[in-house]
Amino acid sequence: MAKRGYHHGNLRQALVEACLDLIRAKGPTGFTLSEAAKQAGVTPAAVYRHFEGREDLIAEAALQGYRIFADLMQYAYDKGQPSALSAFEATGRAYLAFARKYPGHYISMFESGISVNRTPELAQASQRARDVLERAAQDLCDHIPKWHWRILTRSGDLGKRYLTRLFDNNQIT
Repeated sequence: MAKRGYHHGNLRQALVEACLDLIRAKGPTGFTLSEAAKQAGVTPAAVYRHFEGREDLIAEAALQGYRIFADLMQYAYDKGQPSALSAFEATGRAYLAFARKYPGHYISMFESGISVNRTPELAQASQRARDVLERAAQDLCDHIPKWHWRILTRSGDLGKRYLTRLFDNNQIT
């Protein structure tokens, strides 16, 4: 019987999924394009129809990760509103949940050495996620009176304990 060609329908995404599996198993530098091709069920030459090299493949995984991450961050932020503290806590929990649920994406985004400025799309997706996190932090900061900040910035560990008390007593909303 003759060997059949590739029939997945979306080779590009099949390669990204293979990349994510390999990143989880071996890290971002622990695999070759040939391994990704083999896992996707295609020849190594087929990879080059969609990606110039391994870094481009990892960059695509990172791009998809940042898009998922930004959506999760936005959802968490919105769900925590109108409380700045709840929104900040929700985005923090969503960040950790993302890392647990999407380890391949997380590694490709933050541990692969791929620059977010590699492509305009990657830069935009990364910035979108960062904007949500910064907005949550800024909203929280806006609810902390200025005199609290003076105490916090000058007192180190004592300041951390003071801030914890403010949160515990619901003085920051």
